[in-house]
Amino acid sequence: MATTITEQLAVQTLKLNDSSSDLAFFEPFSLPSTNQRILTAPHPEDTVIPLALRPATAEQPTLDAAISTVKSLQTQHDGYLTKKLATHGALLFRNLPIHSADDFSRFAHAFGYSPHEIIGIVVDRPLLAPNVAPANEAPKEVLIYNHNESPQVPHAPEYIFFYSHKAPAKGSGGETPISSSLELFNRANREIPEFIDQLATKGVLSQVTYKVDKQYEGGSTLRQAFGKEIVEGDDLETRKRKIEDQIKRYGRGKHTSWKWEDSDQTLVVTHHLPAIRTQQSTNLPTLFTGLAAYYNNSQANNTGKRKNVTQVLFGDGTPIPEKYLIHLVKITDDIRVLHHWEQGDILVFDNVIAQHGRQPWTGDQKDRVVLASLFDAESVPGNYGYGDWAQVVQALS
Repeated sequence: MATTITEQLAVQTLKLNDSSSDLAFFEPFSLPSTNQRILTAPHPEDTVIPLALRPATAEQPTLDAAISTVKSLQTQHDGYLTKKLATHGALLFRNLPIHSADDFSRFAHAFGYSPHEIIGIVVDRPLLAPNVAPANEAPKEVLIYNHNESPQVPHAPEYIFFYSHKAPAKGSGGETPISSSLELFNRANREIPEFIDQLATKGVLSQVTYKVDKQYEGGSTLRQAFGKEIVEGDDLETRKRKIEDQIKRYGRGKHTSWKWEDSDQTLVVTHHLPAIRTQQSTNLPTLFTGLAAYYNNSQANNTGKRKNVTQVLFGDGTPIPEKYLIHLVKITDDIRVLHHWEQGDILVFDNVIAQHGRQPWTGDQKDRVVLASLFDAESVPGNYGYGDWAQVVQALS
């Protein structure tokens, strides 16, 4: 399969034709079939995920040259890399001189996207460089199954960058799963159409629980989630008001509600959200969700140490039958590949149409260090459902 993929990608070279330019350039290359596959409908024929790119020159380019090339491809070549993302869902960049969080930040910002402000964070993400934080610091034994980023809240990023600062030894696990949300919708619409109809008609209720103290290793606190305006000396009522003001920034009106519990030590926020959205450039429906992840994570991590802080129901409050969740997992297992990290790799996801996750690994927790950077697009995904709850909006500034 790898040879076939190489032949198919030969015509997709990114080499710049400007002979006077000293910019570095990229070329596609093949990955093992466990790490790269040809996508099915509705993707164009012979489209692979991820599209793997590396410098075409024998010598490794400088970081400045790589950044200049990315900027040129984006500004002078009509958003070339953004269009590749919209087709493939994920891009892999390899053999670039990126060795630190700052290097990674510079490269990610070269794409020209606006940094994403996380509101209602559910994992601990301390800032390491401009718009760069750990991807997820949950214990290495914890499975994080395929999902779109931030499906449990109204305000999600459109683009996600991951950088492997340290890669686990080969065969020890720690891979990042990659799959297409467009393909997931297409398969589910064929195989369980009644489920898709219910999602389109009802949407989902996402109930997220936040606590003053973090609920599990790698999780966030209530202040990390909504407390950016809180200062030392604020009394309880002031802290609550500032937290509620952040929730109101979602701009969802009656479709987002909240309640305080446990003597104001716990906050439960409920969102009525679309699980089906449409890709901006094609209007194709995409299953933007963590439904399979919520189910599979709860099964795999059922040790009592990892608490699932998000509960998802149909939008009318009725439970989602387990058979549909099991079927989503089956489809996802069929269509995903596992990215085996090499140190310095950068994976870029179009979060609207591609899902990611994290496999457990053996060895030490610090054997795998992956950093993340999140960005917004100029426009948000379109709506697919039948109610005003299906509209996707940017958070209010």
